[in-house]
Amino acid sequence: MIRFPKGLISGYRDFRSQHLPGEQARYRELSEQGQHPEIMVIGCCDSRVAPESIFDAGPGELFVMRNVANLIPPYAPDGEAHGSSAALEFAVQVLLVKHIVVMGHAQCGGVKALVDEDSQPLSAGDFIGRWMTLIEPEPERLKPRDNETRQMLIARIEKAVVRRSLQNLMTFPFVRERVERGELQLHGAYFGVATGALSVLDAMSGEFIDVQTTSDIVGV
Repeated sequence: MIRFPKGLISGYRDFRSQHLPGEQARYRELSEQGQHPEIMVIGCCDSRVAPESIFDAGPGELFVMRNVANLIPPYAPDGEAHGSSAALEFAVQVLLVKHIVVMGHAQCGGVKALVDEDSQPLSAGDFIGRWMTLIEPEPERLKPRDNETRQMLIARIEKAVVRRSLQNLMTFPFVRERVERGELQLHGAYFGVATGALSVLDAMSGEFIDVQTTSDIVGV
């Protein structure tokens, strides 16, 4: 008797009967010609923020890399295994994506664990604890500012993660070269889990602007 999550079996059967017939030709094309997505999305592995759902993307449209807190570490060619860096290298060097979107989100568990010292479930030796130190090398910046609530603090850090990952992306020579040649654009985004609101990072002001409330956002 083979054991497998029944929810996945049920979901697959729905996919097979309801969705696959309309996408079969597309899947065959992708199988024969390979994938050629123009956009890479770096997202959190949180189950509530699937990029394919948020952006209503079909098969082959997005190259998605997800990890805890949508973090990209700095370039570190030290001979060790680097899963996120490997995915980035493949997207930029092999697929030649034209856009990289780092998408953070509200209620990020990784950020909450980092901020809430009294409920920190991780020791310094755990994988997640060490990973989350990539967010902010200066611990003082994780403290609340004047008149800043805990919720406001967490939201600020969640958005700071996006900015940090964008900064770290530029430490990769192959990313920087393509950005400087105008062949690759980097973008930041932030998704509200409860509201469904999407904000994008304005490179000039450094602020996140709600897509639904502004006419200043144009497609590229």
